[in-house]
Amino acid sequence: MSSSKMLSDLAQMLLSGQIEVVDLSAPLGPDTPLLKLPPEFAVDTPKIEIHKISAYDDKGPFWAWNWLKLGEHSGTHFDAPQHWITGKDHADGGTDTIPVSNFVAPVNVIDCSKEAAGDPDFLLTADAVRAWEGEHGAIGKGEWVVMRTDWDRRNHSQDEFLNADEAGPHSPGPTVDCIEYILERGAIGWGTQCIGTDAGAAGGMEPPFPAHNLMHKANRYGLASLCNLDRLPAKGAILIVAPLKIVDGTGSPVRALALTPA
Repeated sequence: MSSSKMLSDLAQMLLSGQIEVVDLSAPLGPDTPLLKLPPEFAVDTPKIEIHKISAYDDKGPFWAWNWLKLGEHSGTHFDAPQHWITGKDHADGGTDTIPVSNFVAPVNVIDCSKEAAGDPDFLLTADAVRAWEGEHGAIGKGEWVVMRTDWDRRNHSQDEFLNADEAGPHSPGPTVDCIEYILERGAIGWGTQCIGTDAGAAGGMEPPFPAHNLMHKANRYGLASLCNLDRLPAKGAILIVAPLKIVDGTGSPVRALALTPA
């Protein structure tokens, strides 16, 4: 089958509803939950602001538009390799230099929603990923791996989404050997439904924050605050996630989409 015929068939399947487009992004606005750093780091991601320039008025009689204030890592967002110190030297590690072909790839969805519901500190291990592959098939080179926890159901409240107390944040994520294993499999990126790609307890791991440390060291990518992963199959969907082409950008809010059989 020719490439043009394959694209034509895909277009018809989209138009006919045989393929569904699933929105994996959270709303982006003043109430979007944002990461809070430990006090010793002083500066947090600024609260998102939306400022009106004009709205069919004397400042612009025929048009409405706004200007925004937001951090690169706000809401559903993409982490580029140069976001982390281990990835800072990659020549194609910024949002403006990543090859655009890397923004479209198959996605593996590992369902940990029951475990996370019972334990907010649940950690996904390499052995659990291998067991998942035994049931659903191998993770392929160049594919995304995302961890479904249904944490997006907490998105209405920053306190519930961050889930922190005096001991620190409590949210599910990967172990060090989990990230090492999916890198061995050739994954292009790792994604979660929590505020960041690492578990709340990841600061105490060795190395600390392995999803950041190891993925970006390997010139791979991260996705955080994903939504609606419960609407995707374990395998068979295509993830589309393109960060803004920010000059020397370390990341970007995204409208993450998935193509999946209806």
